[in-house]
Amino acid sequence: MKKIFYLLSASVILLGSCQQQATKEAVKHQQLSEEAITIHDEIMPQIAHFDKTTVKIDSILGNLGQILKKDAKADTALIKTDLITLKSNLEAATDNMMTWMKEYTPDSTDVAYQQAEIEKIRAMKKQFEDVSLESNKKLGKL
Repeated sequence: MKKIFYLLSASVILLGSCQQQATKEAVKHQQLSEEAITIHDEIMPQIAHFDKTTVKIDSILGNLGQILKKDAKADTALIKTDLITLKSNLEAATDNMMTWMKEYTPDSTDVAYQQAEIEKIRAMKKQFEDVSLESNKKLGKL
């Protein structure tokens, strides 16, 4: 009888510790998911600005002759190359965000998956910061 009691007690303790582990994993998953969404929410508003900037770039590219009229020494070939590169970088950043949002599964309970997604969104944040600086630098001259 004592053996059954000890076996039953050990089973209850073991099940209780498993439940605590599952709860810790759920909390960890929730924290990681919230962190990914927080970073997303920080950089997502920049997409509207990036879209407006690409329209502005198209307008400048269509009117390179006006730049030459204002400054006869302006290297319009270099300006064109810089703007095309900038536009490509802006579109790449936007496309990366759209792809991440489409593929991200915030409900995934896989902690390793959530950590990998945080690394992706952090890299994307860096990409957004870099292209924003590039935009300010290149368009600030025009």
